Amino acid sequence: MRQLLLMACLALAGPVHAQVESGTDELLASDRPEAWAMHYVGAATLMTAFGESPSLAPGQWGAALDLGHIPRLNAQQQRVGLRGFKQEDLNKSPVFGRARLSLGLPGAWVAELGWTPPVEINGLRTRNLLALAFGRRLLVGDAFTLSARVFGQHGSAEGDITCPAAGSGVVDPQANPVGCIAASDDRIALRHYGADVTAAWASTPWHWYASLGIARMEPEAHVDAQLGSYRDRSRLVARGNQPFVALGIGRDLDARWRLSLEALHVPLPVRRDPDATQQNDPLTSLRIQLRYQAR
Repeated sequence: MRQLLLMACLALAGPVHAQVESGTDELLASDRPEAWAMHYVGAATLMTAFGESPSLAPGQWGAALDLGHIPRLNAQQQRVGLRGFKQEDLNKSPVFGRARLSLGLPGAWVAELGWTPPVEINGLRTRNLLALAFGRRLLVGDAFTLSARVFGQHGSAEGDITCPAAGSGVVDPQANPVGCIAASDDRIALRHYGADVTAAWASTPWHWYASLGIARMEPEAHVDAQLGSYRDRSRLVARGNQPFVALGIGRDLDARWRLSLEALHVPLPVRRDPDATQQNDPLTSLRIQLRYQAR
C-alpha cells in the first residue's frame, strides 16, 4: 500500500525539471572580437593624467571631476559574441565619469585616488571601481614640465550585456538568435595597470600637454544568462598591452580652479573574421575635467 501511494504521488507531481548550468573558462586571443570589446570598455575607463602632475606640498590636497565620451558602436562593432556571430548590447552608457582626490606626498610625489559612483545607466552599473596613481614631476623649467606616473584600476561593471532585457523572451531567431529567456546579469572585471609620461607647456592662463603611455589590460567577462534549457556561466579572460596617447589643453579659471579638455586615442587590434587580416579599431574619446587645488 505504501508503494502504491508513493507511485501515485510521483505521478501527480509530474516531471521535475532541474536547471542545467554550462560554461567554459577561455583565455582569448588579444584580437578576438570578444577581447576587442572587453579592451574597448577598459580603455574608456583609463584614468589619464590630464596634464602635468600637480605641484602639491606634503599634505596638500586637490580634487577633480572627470567626464569622458564613449563613442557609440555600430551593429558590426557590436557583433562580438561567439567569435563575432552574436550581437551584444554594448551601447549602454554614452559617458564615463570619475571623481578624483589628489594628495601631496614627501619627495614631490603625488597620489591620486579615483572613484566611479555606482550610478545605473541603461541597466549598466559599476561596482567598487577604484583607480590609483602615483606620479611626480621629473623636469621643471620656466614653461615646460615632464611628469611620469604609474597607475592601476580594480573593480567591475554589471548589466544585461549577453541577453538584453528588451530582446529576451522574444520568439524570433533574428532578434533572439541564442534563445535568451530573461535578462542576463553579466559582469566584467575592469582591471588594468600601466605607466605614462606627460610633457606640458604653460603660458598663463593656458596649458598644453601630451601624454604617452601603455596599459596592461586584464579584463574578465563573467556571463550569467538563461538560454533555453540551460544557464550559461562562461568566463572569458583577455590579456593585452595597449598603448595610448592623450592630447589636451587646459585653462586656469583662477588660482585654484582649472578646466581641461583632452582627446584620448587607444589603438585596439581586432580580427572580426578568422580568415581576415588583423585590423585596428581604436577608441577615440573626448574628455573634460574640472580640477580644484587647495592652497
